[in-house]
Amino acid sequence: MSLDSWQQATLALQLLTADPGLGGIVVRARSGPVRDAFIAATKTLTAPVQRIHPQISDEALFGGLDLTATLSAGKLVEKSGILDAGGTVVLTMAERCPAGLAAKLALAMDGPDAPTLVILDEGAEDGEAAPTILMERCAFFADLNEVTYRDLAGESALPLERTRETATENTLAEVTEVAMRLGIDSLRAPLFALRAAKALAGLAGQTEPSTTDIETACVLTLTHRATRVPQEPDQTPPEMDNASETPSDMPGQMELPDEMILDAIKALLPDNLLDQITARTARAGRGAGSGAQRKGNRRGRPLPARPGRLYDGARIDLISTLRAAAPWQTIRRQATGRAGLHIRQSDIHTKRYAIRSDRVLIFAVDASGSAALARLAEAKGAIELLLGQAYARRDHVSLISFRGTSAELLLPPTRSLVQTKRRLASLPGGGGTPLAAGLQEAMAQALQTHSKGLTPTMILLTDGRANISLDGEANRKQAATDASRMAQVIRAQGIDALVIDTGNRPEPALRTLAQTLDAPYLPLPRADAQRLSDAVSTALDG
Repeated sequence: MSLDSWQQATLALQLLTADPGLGGIVVRARSGPVRDAFIAATKTLTAPVQRIHPQISDEALFGGLDLTATLSAGKLVEKSGILDAGGTVVLTMAERCPAGLAAKLALAMDGPDAPTLVILDEGAEDGEAAPTILMERCAFFADLNEVTYRDLAGESALPLERTRETATENTLAEVTEVAMRLGIDSLRAPLFALRAAKALAGLAGQTEPSTTDIETACVLTLTHRATRVPQEPDQTPPEMDNASETPSDMPGQMELPDEMILDAIKALLPDNLLDQITARTARAGRGAGSGAQRKGNRRGRPLPARPGRLYDGARIDLISTLRAAAPWQTIRRQATGRAGLHIRQSDIHTKRYAIRSDRVLIFAVDASGSAALARLAEAKGAIELLLGQAYARRDHVSLISFRGTSAELLLPPTRSLVQTKRRLASLPGGGGTPLAAGLQEAMAQALQTHSKGLTPTMILLTDGRANISLDGEANRKQAATDASRMAQVIRAQGIDALVIDTGNRPEPALRTLAQTLDAPYLPLPRADAQRLSDAVSTALDG
């Protein structure tokens, strides 16, 4: 049968009311009358129906100290959390849900008293979506973005015509086969389909699901999970030799052909299925411009308060401090003989915030030897290409050149394309390869930028043939030892790195250096600026 988006959503709510074990529903809809009508319809779900937001605290979710009652009674009074009440939980702005909250909700849904979860995804772009870990635990999905207010007065979503044939014992295997052909690798999907089919049968007053129930349940639970369009089989199934085994000899039962379910699902698969799969993959990756998350005391995303002292501008979290002091008020009043509120140093809690910092790409370029000019030209082109994306990726770029007996900072961290071109207009080259000096200067620059709140990533471009030691002597053995020691220090400092081998052949010593740095190793002989830029972007995205 054919169900539009609004019918799918309302039918899913009926099934969740009949069987809360179906987990929940993900609804993709922007704010408007259609979404308001759906939220109003959720009142039929298991009570109580409570709404939460992405920044909800652990205390609100799991319960904790009732501060007002504790201060009034002079003894510890606890209150229950939203998840303790069970019922239905409506998560708003799910596309902004942090990973920590998603994990806590998923853990609650896997528990014995799991709530029914209604996920409201308000994402405007394809890259914005609810966490996958929560979508996996919800049986249903509905996209209401194309539904108009006129569509809300449609017919009931329940199928009016039902077949009399009931499903056979092979139904689980058949539904699992359909899921496999759709590219679904989760066992929850076919289990949700069978559970939804039984709930459909219960709504119709039947004890066993019919073939129509199975088909409808598969459409509701499998369509949005598909990762590929099923192909037609290459060969027809062999004919049965034993006529006594045909389904016609089984009164009241009929085998459910896979093709019938697949045809119903294929009719509802979106035309842009491949684009949606690509968007899901992009959401699972790490952005190229993602800097490290650091803690602050003034701005950023709020974090749970922690015990601490008021120093260097730290801000007191008054509510958390009062919660810590409340259980001890009776004892402290009796000990001191004074009335009022007693606050001790151990009660002090300070505010914390998480700040996503910008990242600095520090290029350390080998400018020695006869091929120096070519390598510097490649580096110049790659840096200009990367700077073109700097504003979108929030990256800064810095350039260090090492040649002769030392290393030199040619370009401090910047996002200015004009300044970069001016500094790169003339770059010196020639002489020995002081690899250790280049690593030392890159580490110093990385530590300096880190102290300013930036996240450094070091990118080393060299052929790996170090021949100048740190003291400026031409000693290959000592130069290799110094480079290895500097790599160990850089790794100990926790600085991310990337090693690009620009030699005509991969250099084993440079691969070993990359292992010491715990960094990716990319052999790119004769790489031009575009290939170099693409390689850096791909490595940083991974």
